[in-house]
Amino acid sequence: MKKILITGGFGMVGASLSNILCQKGFKIFILDRSKKKRNLNFSNTSKIKRLYGNFNNLDQFIKIIKKNKFTTIIHLGAITQTVKSYLNPLETFKTNITGTINILEAVRRVDKKINIIISSSAKAYGKMGIKPFIETDTLHGDYPDDVSKSAADLISQSYAKTYNLKIGIIRSSNIYGPSDKNLGRLIPGIIIKSIKDEPIKLRASNKLRRDYVYVDDVSNAYYKLMLYMNINKKKKLFIYNISSKFNLNNLEVIKTIQKLMNTNLKIITSNSSSIENITQKLNYKKAIKDLKWKPTNNFRDGILKTVNWYKKNYKNITK
Repeated sequence: MKKILITGGFGMVGASLSNILCQKGFKIFILDRSKKKRNLNFSNTSKIKRLYGNFNNLDQFIKIIKKNKFTTIIHLGAITQTVKSYLNPLETFKTNITGTINILEAVRRVDKKINIIISSSAKAYGKMGIKPFIETDTLHGDYPDDVSKSAADLISQSYAKTYNLKIGIIRSSNIYGPSDKNLGRLIPGIIIKSIKDEPIKLRASNKLRRDYVYVDDVSNAYYKLMLYMNINKKKKLFIYNISSKFNLNNLEVIKTIQKLMNTNLKIITSNSSSIENITQKLNYKKAIKDLKWKPTNNFRDGILKTVNWYKKNYKNITK
């Protein structure tokens, strides 16, 4: 049975991906820097093992991969919140850049046969021009969150080209779905406010526009990329945009959620959009062609599944 290590495995994408990979028969190891008891949101815990460790500690991480002999490492662990990154740039750069370097360097030193898949983002591209981003566009983030993604992405490419590591990079648009405990994000924040009948406080007006892709679609892309890397023996670098046709502004997202939840809450906006790019859109035709992947969840259905999950679990995540 192939052994896969996932960093950030207790996050939204990590939980979804672990469930998919377990169903496919893989043995999953979740790297966790906390020693506290976790509420496992996995469908088959018998195939999932929790490993204590921190990818920010290179020596510790080297020992972990030496001992467990993984075939693939999927690096999802990162600081992803825009405001948190803005307020804590040092922590953001240390985790998102140095942490990624540690994973690449550990594999370079221990076993170059280990495949690595890095979680990047649409944010890595920086400010958008006229056309949606394609994989060959230059990465030029400005804000700490964006720059950390740009840098980690470019460094990963460097390790593939310089040291012949086999590396896949997924640049995804805004991901939403069940199990997202980051309530500062737009969609879970709106849902929780709607459940509690409280005003919705937005970091910006309806000017911010993003592609939205459901979490299980993203996880399926990771799985398909992993398979594609395994059958392409000689190629070393694989880069794919993962997105959907649902490019929406904040107000459109709010209206969809409120319609499904039958609410009409007061909306309060702030002026912190200056630390975010206004528009982001990805071209994902390459993933359709190479990976035979495409998103299967439309936005309304994905939001409905997300709303139902939060209605069932919000008391536990808002304690």
